[in-house]
Amino acid sequence: MPVRPWFPTLIYDAPLEKDGAKSFHRELLTECKQIAEVDIDGQEWCKEHYPAGFTSYGSMCQLHRMSPTFAELDRRLARHVRAFARSLEFDLEDRSLAMTDCWVNVMPRHCAHPLHLHPTSTISGTYYVKTPRGSSSIRFEDPRLASFMAAPPRKPEVRDRNRTSVEYPAEAGSVILFESWLRHEVRAHRVAGERISVSFNYNWF
Repeated sequence: MPVRPWFPTLIYDAPLEKDGAKSFHRELLTECKQIAEVDIDGQEWCKEHYPAGFTSYGSMCQLHRMSPTFAELDRRLARHVRAFARSLEFDLEDRSLAMTDCWVNVMPRHCAHPLHLHPTSTISGTYYVKTPRGSSSIRFEDPRLASFMAAPPRKPEVRDRNRTSVEYPAEAGSVILFESWLRHEVRAHRVAGERISVSFNYNWF
């Protein structure tokens, strides 16, 4: 064909476990709620940086080193991270990707997470712990968007490869992985139940 697509942006989406891992999932949910209740430093941090919700990012951001439950999550995520790295054809120079950060997010109604990226990390992601029906999706932005000078708008029925953004639904038990430079956001959560997730970063150096 005369026209060929180049420079794809890859996003990984899969269940954490084929069997659902219900008992582990329940244990993780319980611990996420406990952290949100007892993390006073995190609550204070959120008053300034995340006023509508709770995240342990500013206080307890290495939960995999503090809790056996989150260490187990790291172990279960490992095969997904390896599979994604293979798809990206990373040459890691005989090194392995290791979890460097891991934190809890609790989004009540009206809470939003603005566009951001994860600097100094290689692969980032989210594991969805609790997602009431109608929970906000995660939205990814075309990383070339700032360079689209004088580009006309896309047609309403644009093909996937020509989209300027894409959304993945938040589904409890699912893992989303992406390269850390990819900007993403979660728009305002519009249902009554809390949207609870665990976010994390992996690095190779």
